[in-house]
Amino acid sequence: MRTVVFDLDGTLADTSDDLLAAANACFQRLGHGDMLGPDDRLTAFHGGRAMLRLGFSRLGSVEEGQIDAQYPVLLEAYGQAIAVHTKLYPGAVEAVEALRRKGIAVSICTNKPEALAEELTLRLGIRGLFGALIGADTLPTRKPDAAPYIAAVRQAGGTVGRSMLIGDTETDRKTGLAAGVPVALVTFGPEGRSIARLQPEALLDHFDDLPELATRLLA
Repeated sequence: MRTVVFDLDGTLADTSDDLLAAANACFQRLGHGDMLGPDDRLTAFHGGRAMLRLGFSRLGSVEEGQIDAQYPVLLEAYGQAIAVHTKLYPGAVEAVEALRRKGIAVSICTNKPEALAEELTLRLGIRGLFGALIGADTLPTRKPDAAPYIAAVRQAGGTVGRSMLIGDTETDRKTGLAAGVPVALVTFGPEGRSIARLQPEALLDHFDDLPELATRLLA
């Protein structure tokens, strides 16, 4: 079965403001105030540790022990306010539903911890649209390793050789290369059209274009 696998953060939904707020909660508790702002949205989509590393760098010292200590604090803060500002990108739901009508399986492969990804997709009302959800801790490895992607395809009832990935970062591009599948990177994510530098098989400017694009790449 043909399958389209979606990344979550920065691809299906703009989660940046809630991610940044969770990181800032760590620095607030340490007495530093907000260390991250709207201009750091790209870092937010690279994960909690990347945000903490950036914040500590602005304080003049980056120690992995500090990051390890604050990461659980960040996850707790994020879990308590996971969908305050997060919004699905325009047309995302309609595109997923259109794929399903075409008989194309859909799933999610994200580097967000599985429990948080499940909670977020439930809050956004989209969990029931996807045949599988693989998170950062579902398997021993995470993207860009191919194993989580392969699991996302197979658990949705698909075939890896007839699948593709929709993402927004270099991690997603590398995942597609590792799995040997085509990748479409969204241009409405954190990098905009500069994401073309990664030379994916396709660029996705709007979810309205996805059904036709997927049909072509999965032919």
